[in-house]
Amino acid sequence: MAATPQNPAAATPRRKVSRHRGEGQWAAGHFTPLNGNEQVKKDDDGLNVRTRIETIYSKRGFDSIDPSDLRGRMRWWGLYTQRKPGIDGGKTAILEPEELDDRFFMLRVRIDGGRLTTEQLRVIGEISQEFARGTADITDRQNVQYHWIRIEDVPEIWNRLEAVGLSTTEACGDTPRTILGSPVAGIAEDEIVDGTPAVEEIHRRIVGNPAFSNLPRKFKTAVSGSPLLDVAHEINDVAFVGVHHPEHGPGFDVWVGGGLSTNPKIGVRLGAWVPVDEVADVHEGVVSIFRDYGYRRLRNRARLKFLVADWGPEKFRQVLEDEYLRRKLVDGPAPEQPVERWRDHVGVHRQKDGRFYVGFAPRVGRVDGATLTKIAELAEAHGSGRVRTTVEQKMIVLDVEEGQVDSLVEALEALDLTARPSTFRRGTMACTGIEYCKLAIVETKQRGSALIDELERRLPEFDEPLTININGCPNACARIQVADIGLKGQLVLDDQGRQVEGYQVHLGGALGLEAGFGRKVRGLKVTSDELPDYVERVLKRFQDEREDGERFAAWAARATEEALS
Repeated sequence: MAATPQNPAAATPRRKVSRHRGEGQWAAGHFTPLNGNEQVKKDDDGLNVRTRIETIYSKRGFDSIDPSDLRGRMRWWGLYTQRKPGIDGGKTAILEPEELDDRFFMLRVRIDGGRLTTEQLRVIGEISQEFARGTADITDRQNVQYHWIRIEDVPEIWNRLEAVGLSTTEACGDTPRTILGSPVAGIAEDEIVDGTPAVEEIHRRIVGNPAFSNLPRKFKTAVSGSPLLDVAHEINDVAFVGVHHPEHGPGFDVWVGGGLSTNPKIGVRLGAWVPVDEVADVHEGVVSIFRDYGYRRLRNRARLKFLVADWGPEKFRQVLEDEYLRRKLVDGPAPEQPVERWRDHVGVHRQKDGRFYVGFAPRVGRVDGATLTKIAELAEAHGSGRVRTTVEQKMIVLDVEEGQVDSLVEALEALDLTARPSTFRRGTMACTGIEYCKLAIVETKQRGSALIDELERRLPEFDEPLTININGCPNACARIQVADIGLKGQLVLDDQGRQVEGYQVHLGGALGLEAGFGRKVRGLKVTSDELPDYVERVLKRFQDEREDGERFAAWAARATEEALS
């Protein structure tokens, strides 16, 4: 094994470091921090900030927080300062961090595999109402995010979460982030393999472990045995996808090097098949490669996708086998093309035990604490003690008896949580946006909700699967490049030459085995006010010009720029 973060020098012979320090890879002996973020992590492990939060900052208040903790290490415990109200998008890249910082925090609750009991969901809702002004957004990584959190309240929030088996540990930061998992793992009739044991073992080994708490940047994991490919495996740093091996039976196909942001890349297959009880070993090997060989010189090249792009899958697999696993992996098949176009589990579906699960769609992931508490109560009233979050900002109630399904669906509808959504309610996602995010340039959540209403009114018969993803900046938290219609927030000029909120448009992106990035039409930018008109116009052209059975993404790839404008 290469050097560990605790004592790199002990594992690597001393040698003279040349003036060219390469990419800052520890495995190459480059332990000198090459940027401020790396220096902060070397000075003190982010996991250690919890003690200071509990003993100093929560007692002395916001002004007592060390800047290196405030904008660095506190992320290791799920805390980001939120955007100060009233700062417009034109100042996002101009102001200093301390000018953008509010005195309140976003706090992210990590929900590995999207798995929650109704007791846990109730506690999440109660915390929201008591400490977060009712905020509680469902993210596209199966987490819940609070806003308006005071540093003084953080220890009590941790106590309440941890009392029911939840945490915020490494929900942010240069760490192994929340492990995505199929929300119907262990219950779906068509499941290839249940990934739950793998998710649990990865969590046990990795989360909060100082051996993996100083990575070059964030590290995203996905595990699913569903034939629907329901965890966006193509855009994670490492993903395990359910497959049937012709000789060894059900297991997982291994993917590495996916990611979006400003330099998007689709993950690549290693061509290896792994049984469920070896997934955690392979995962530990991959995250160790990232720790030891990952690029630490420039933050914008510090994701695993850049190393995989430089090495290629063959070398990556060889290093994984030779240096970390110390054994060869079994060659295996690729996943099959999913039959279903939707991968979000919305609707009523039979479980393999004869009961049913009910998936429903909040508006662009926006809920609140009172609603989450009511969902827990409704689930219990209909015989369920388990709920799930999905990677599409949706939720699912599991284990519902057949005679209880209709009643639950009606009760959810009364909360504006429909299990029978329109295409537009079902397919629209949005990131946090300028309301709270310091990186954002434009508003997203309200814009997405209003767009749903307008499209339902204008195109009531449109029922083709379609995704509309809205992002407040170029960082692609809402996966704009892989949406049918991806909207990247930026400031644009309206027809009177005024600078206003708007979007660059990406068309025809997709996930699945035909994964690809959306097409950008030269010069096409849409103001926020023009957005409903634009989307209506493009969708009507799609309906007029499509061939039989043609998906929007396929049409967008062949359509003229005029048709897409």
